[in-house]
Amino acid sequence: MLRLFSQTTRSTLKGSFTPDPQFRILRKAVMSHKASHDDVKAGSLFDVSHVTAIVTGGGTGIGLMISQALVANGAKVYITGRRQEVLENTVSKYNLGPGSLHALPGDVSDKQDVLCLAKEVDKLEPNGIHLLVNNAGIARDDNTSYAKNGQPDMSDAEAISKHFLKTEPENWADTLKTNVTAGYWTSMAFLPLLAKGGKTTPGYSSSIVNVSSISGAMKGNSAGQFSYATSKAAFTHLSRMMATVFADVKVRVNVIAPGVFPSEMTTGSSDEDNKSQIDMTSTNPAGRKGKDSDMAATILFLASKGGVFYNEQILYPDGGNTITNPSQK
Repeated sequence: MLRLFSQTTRSTLKGSFTPDPQFRILRKAVMSHKASHDDVKAGSLFDVSHVTAIVTGGGTGIGLMISQALVANGAKVYITGRRQEVLENTVSKYNLGPGSLHALPGDVSDKQDVLCLAKEVDKLEPNGIHLLVNNAGIARDDNTSYAKNGQPDMSDAEAISKHFLKTEPENWADTLKTNVTAGYWTSMAFLPLLAKGGKTTPGYSSSIVNVSSISGAMKGNSAGQFSYATSKAAFTHLSRMMATVFADVKVRVNVIAPGVFPSEMTTGSSDEDNKSQIDMTSTNPAGRKGKDSDMAATILFLASKGGVFYNEQILYPDGGNTITNPSQK
């Protein structure tokens, strides 16, 4: 009896069921849709061929690494700096396509220079720009740096005081002017161009990438460099503030806080190719210093469609240095 009832019930239900026409249409659409990996391929995620960028301090060091990565992947890049001959040498050596590299001399620590740069770019790029990299920076702790002066007896208050009072007021003023205030001037001056450029590519928003340092997160004194470390901590926080302020105009702000990379700041000089060579013992978990490819991967992620969901984020390409040293991230 039970078996007969079950069979009858199933038969009755099957005969009385009429699929909803909307369900039939949806099922047909789903069945006809072909699966695709196109949206998650590296070429789509990290493409920067549509990007027009400004890179301050783009002639040497980390700025050059960033500029190379962008140009090598199709972006149009303007590099700024105070030394015109350095910029021109960089353009002559690295304007190899498929993107393009252009020199734009100027002092980003000077407000009027920055305003002039923004006006010039506005004429050159009436449709706006997509990326501003605030990379220009200096270190002026020569009088207190452990590398150049040794470390004082950290158990002797008099020794600590004497050592760090060797720094001069202008060392602090110059450092903060270039490492913090310059990024403020450029971000504010180029903001309208960034907002305009972000509207030209569907699914993309323009961004500012500020190059800070792990020194701004570590709790030590950056080997005797108080003003440098303080400036980088300030720059990182300035980035958070700007990300919040710029949210409604759809301009993102992220931070790259690198560990030690070869640059004029870390080595003191550049060669004929505007590259620096570094020979220092590394104590980070990676066991080495940063490479061009490490910085290239970081900027391509942040500058491309793959990074558009990221805002007010801090990336630490440091080989794990902040793991082994007291830090506040």
